[in-house]
Amino acid sequence: MNTFTKTVDLVHRAMDASTVRRSVIANNVANAQVPNFKRSDLNFESELKRALETEKQKPALELKLTHPKHIPNWKERDYREVEPRRVLDYVSTSKNNGNNVDAEQEFMAALENQMQYTLLAQAETFEFSQINMVLR
Repeated sequence: MNTFTKTVDLVHRAMDASTVRRSVIANNVANAQVPNFKRSDLNFESELKRALETEKQKPALELKLTHPKHIPNWKERDYREVEPRRVLDYVSTSKNNGNNVDAEQEFMAALENQMQYTLLAQAETFEFSQINMVLR
């Protein structure tokens, strides 16, 4: 896979995760007054980072597996298998009714998410403008 294809694929995946994160944040805000509601967050970037790091972490000595039940000492993880995952924050409580949604925190997360999405869209535009420049 070439660099352009991988970069565009990573940007698309991050934009998709950002869209899912927007709906998670909207759900948190919509349920800010519901008793015992627990907020959710989205885990994607850290898992994607771990998957990309496995490409660089190949050990100097890789063990040979002679039986299907043997456990390998290293396994590369394909970044394309990483999916956004909702994580429920059931530990914290910020209100007397058991709800843990802080509207101010959610609005800041929404703003950060929107800025990140805009930056990703600009990165994708840049990548395609580079190809366009070469084709001219």
